[in-house]
Amino acid sequence: MELGSPLEMIQLLQTPWEERFKICLSLVKLLFYLAHSPLGSIALLDFQPRQFVMVDGNLKVTDMDDASIEERLCREDNDCTLDFPAKSFILNCTTAGKCEDLNEKKNLFNAYRYFFTYLLPHTAPTALRPFLGDILNTTGDLRYGINETLGAFEKVLHLYKLGLYLQKRHHLLKEYITLKGFRTMEVQDYKCWLSYSHLGCVLSIHNTEDAAAMCNSQPQCQSFIVMQERTWTGRQLASFRSSLTDLIPDVNSAVYIKRSATSRERL
Repeated sequence: MELGSPLEMIQLLQTPWEERFKICLSLVKLLFYLAHSPLGSIALLDFQPRQFVMVDGNLKVTDMDDASIEERLCREDNDCTLDFPAKSFILNCTTAGKCEDLNEKKNLFNAYRYFFTYLLPHTAPTALRPFLGDILNTTGDLRYGINETLGAFEKVLHLYKLGLYLQKRHHLLKEYITLKGFRTMEVQDYKCWLSYSHLGCVLSIHNTEDAAAMCNSQPQCQSFIVMQERTWTGRQLASFRSSLTDLIPDVNSAVYIKRSATSRERL
């Protein structure tokens, strides 16, 4: 059994969407492996969040005692009924007398009802929500198998990493003064929802234009600095500030300050 951090759904809902998407993607990759394992398709019979832990930001299963490689035998499709508390599905009975993809579909629907419905749509980027809605609909109705589901997740990841989901914005950076070779002191500042830091407002950005749009959307924000740290998707983190603190020389950094904020400082 691998040691890790237990899953706390309420706590996960307070983490950035990017991290919650990573958890769901980790789960999909795990289910893809179970569906194509050397032993055959493996079903997790006791599929509950408590069966999983987080290890270095990835989701891993810890309890395989209730895993099964048995394939249900059948004579007709009605023998292949999958019953869940709120839904039932009838799968195909193959000519070989086995229920088609039953173990795979059982895992997938459990992933949908325990993970996807809670972690995927909440605070997702607006432009990605139609793609995430398709994932929820197709897995919730079992119209997708694990291969198609993994492909859909990888498409969302591709759009997110390259910023292809972002709407074209007017050049917002022209509203900012750029001070290259400086960074601000690390002090406690205003907090924002789903921040990467409990000391202030630190969010994942695609580029500086994206950061400027985020700063404009927050009434408290007067400046931001793009940090060296990156998220698992390769995106940078930006720290948003409400005041102009002391500047520190740093050849690898730049501070972006609203022109309106500098005007008020002079007054």
